[in-house]
Amino acid sequence: MKVIRDPQKLNSALKRSKQNNSIGFVPTMGALHAGHLSLIREAVKDNKLVVVSIFVNPAQFGPKEDLKKYPRALKKDIGFCRNLGVDFIFLPDNKIMYPQGYSTFVNVEGLYSVLCGASRPGHFRGVATVVAKLLNIVQPDVLYLGQKDAQQAVIIARMIKDLNFPVKVKVMPTLRENDGLALSSRNIYLKKDERAKAVVLSKALFLAKALVDNGQRNAAVIIRRMKQLILKNKLAKIDYIAIVDLNNLRPLVRISENCLIALAVRIAKVRLIDNIIINYA
Repeated sequence: MKVIRDPQKLNSALKRSKQNNSIGFVPTMGALHAGHLSLIREAVKDNKLVVVSIFVNPAQFGPKEDLKKYPRALKKDIGFCRNLGVDFIFLPDNKIMYPQGYSTFVNVEGLYSVLCGASRPGHFRGVATVVAKLLNIVQPDVLYLGQKDAQQAVIIARMIKDLNFPVKVKVMPTLRENDGLALSSRNIYLKKDERAKAVVLSKALFLAKALVDNGQRNAAVIIRRMKQLILKNKLAKIDYIAIVDLNNLRPLVRISENCLIALAVRIAKVRLIDNIIINYA
């Protein structure tokens, strides 16, 4: 396994190595957990060459967000990648990705300002920009993303389609703890009592699925029931609960095939997101 910091050196190394081999790519901000590792395992299974990027992208953090405090565990992350059979780790720094005078950004209109984007202005511009740069550097055949960041996956897939990147997107299911909490790098911010309360996010989503399974199709009714459950938890503050079309993120009045039920909730000071996809009418 090689750790490379320079984009041109990585691009050249991949061109020498590729020949007829497919390249799988997993972009990360490090602090790897089992969810990330599941993406890497899938990439290793599917491809002859695998690249993992580790870059805490400043462009997707707002001025009052946790960029400086974002968890970093580089030595551990490199060990995980080596053990899983990754071929290249791309490890750029801010000066490489955003040199002085940098002024080019990517906005995916209609998708970036809703759901998480409503309370995190500029976040998805930063995500789309860095992923576009990484795709240009790595030039993979397959890009691996996690469903937990569903809005991010929808935005990246639209950007790839609109800008004609020759890459397939593979979105892998959300991994959860035994009690249902979705795996996230931000879970480490939770204190013990907060961690116990955080399971209310997945409980609300499982309640929504149960309501749909039992025939409920009215989105407002489902959202109301979810809110009632979450607000029983005094540590919880709802950012949003939404039921939207998975393709365009537009709100739905009634449950339909291929819809996304998503939420963002603060447990004390920690903002957590989660979602489920409903695949039937």
